[in-house]
Amino acid sequence: MSNNEHIWVIIMAGGLGSRFWPISNTDCPKQFVDTMGTGRSLLQLTFDRFEKICQRDHIVVVTGEQYTDRVREQVPGLMPWQVLGEPLRRNTAPCIAYAAAVIAQMDPEATVVVSPADHAVFGLERFVRNLTQAIECVQEHDWIITFGAQPVKPDTSYGYIQFREPAVTDNLYEVVTFTEKPPVEMACQMIASGEFFWNTGLLVWRLPVLHKAYETYLPAIAESFFGLTLNTTHASLEQVYSQCEAISVDHGIMEKADNVHVLAASFGWSDVETWDSLYGVFRHDKAGNAVTSGVALTYDTRNCVVAVPGEKIVVLDGLDGYIIAANDDTIMICRRKNEDKIFKFANDVEMQQLLYSKVNFDK
Repeated sequence: MSNNEHIWVIIMAGGLGSRFWPISNTDCPKQFVDTMGTGRSLLQLTFDRFEKICQRDHIVVVTGEQYTDRVREQVPGLMPWQVLGEPLRRNTAPCIAYAAAVIAQMDPEATVVVSPADHAVFGLERFVRNLTQAIECVQEHDWIITFGAQPVKPDTSYGYIQFREPAVTDNLYEVVTFTEKPPVEMACQMIASGEFFWNTGLLVWRLPVLHKAYETYLPAIAESFFGLTLNTTHASLEQVYSQCEAISVDHGIMEKADNVHVLAASFGWSDVETWDSLYGVFRHDKAGNAVTSGVALTYDTRNCVVAVPGEKIVVLDGLDGYIIAANDDTIMICRRKNEDKIFKFANDVEMQQLLYSKVNFDK
């Protein structure tokens, strides 16, 4: 790979992973959980992938400041600049700007890869090959390259990227539009047209191109963030975050820039955003059950996803299409088609726990 010493990676690990309740919660969000049943968290798997791309000390993880210790526990031996804690959640554009400012102090000509921490990738060799192609392209052109996955169904939880034929080069196309989480009718039309990819959220750009994009499309964020350093005081960092706009890099830059290209990914990908998406990518038994953790003894049970603590045995009889998930305190049994109720379940459980705590306190 050309100019390997100038390749840097920003891993965004600030999500709350609330859709994966109860195994994911505000204390330990999805990116820190072994969602895929591999013995490694999604963050660890992401870090492992990028060690194939660049030097270990060129990978920067941005997370909520309450999770910095958890990052260091899961990925030991990181240098100070490799774990950046955000005092407030302000979406992806400020997150990337903060990390880019730190990287610029050490390598102003860096080629920067940006990746979510909590997505699943299948086919490591193809992933490395695709990423190598994108890196070489942005080192030759002032482009921003994102990655598109081939859609397999009209999923309304994904963003979509419209591309223009013919390809600029192998599997690389100019971007026409971005559409975030369209309604199902529109998603069906997009897939039928053959002109759309799913948006993986993976970006590649050189640091000077990144700076120019922010200065052009998000000048207030550029002015506030590009002066940050590792020596910036916590009070100053808090002030910058409290005053900045909460905006995604897609909405703030990608939808507006005219130098964006999309590479058709040959690797498998899922954002593992929901229990249903996890079920879709996890291995199934003959009855269609996906047991991601724990031991499940199933009787007349099919099409279920099971995630319980590893030492637990769960016995299931007569279920079809359910989520069975548990942490040390809570067990959830919910129809897969009703997983949009999970936010209500989590809120109700929290209220019940508060009520229970108050009753005990009053005693």
